[in-house]
Parts: sequence; C-alpha cells; structure tokens
Amino acid sequence: MCLPIPGMKKYHERRWRQPDRIFFGFGACHILTGAFLEERSFEGFYGEWIILNEGFIGTYMYVTNGLITFDYHGYVLGEKLLSRYWKGHQDCYCGWQANIEKIDFPLLDTNALNKRKHLGPDQSLGDPAPRARDFIKSEKLPAQLRNSI
Repeated sequence: MCLPIPGMKKYHERRWRQPDRIFFGFGACHILTGAFLEERSFEGFYGEWIILNEGFIGTYMYVTNGLITFDYHGYVLGEKLLSRYWKGHQDCYCGWQANIEKIDFPLLDTNALNKRKHLGPDQSLGDPAPRARDFIKSEKLPAQLRNSI
C-alpha cells in the first residue's frame, strides 16, 4: 500500500503535478469516479464510498457494478480492490473499520462535494475532470473481465 505525503493537499501545485495514479488515488478519487460515471455508459455501474468509522481519516470512492470495480488501479475485480484496501488500512491503523455506501449525490458538483468535505473540480489548481476523462480513456478493460459487463 502506498501512503500519501502528509499535508500534501495544502500544496496545490505540487499535488497537481503528481502522476495520475497518485493524484486520483490520494485525494481526487471522487473526481475520477464522477468522470467515469459521466464518460462510460456501462449498464449497472454506480459509485460506492468507503466511509471510515469515527476517529479515522481517508475516505475513498470508486465505481462498481457489484463485480468489477474501477479506480486509480484501473479495472479489477471488486473483491480484490476491497481486500487490498481493507488489509492495507488495518495493517497501518489499529482498530480501523469502515462502511460502504452507494453514492447518491453528484460527484462533480462542488456544493455537494463540499458538504461531504471533498474539494470540487473548480477548487484545484486546474480542472481535474478532463484529466480524469483522459485517464479513463487510457485504461482498457482486461479481456478476462469483458464478459462480466
């Protein structure tokens, strides 16, 4: 598991210059999820949000159809993404626990995001939505997962 540099979110220019996988994996996952849901029209896909229990930080959002997920790693089976996420956090933080909820708000709307303590697309150094769309287009669905859509 890769951990972000503490306090990186305060340094907008440095954060913007990070490679896409780090940028979307640590702080802009909600933008990647929102752009995916607008860009790809795979039937049955929706956003999920890992909400940490009281006392822990670092919520996370991704796209899924219940079997396949998409996040900064690209396309992967959902059980693999969740087991990697759970194991990584439980290994690092004693007592770490979280819940998963289906996202029911617009992920590219600044007001909706700010209510949930996330930055909107117009609150970055540049607009991350086009960057997310480019990243999504560069990721190919692996052949072994194609039959699952």
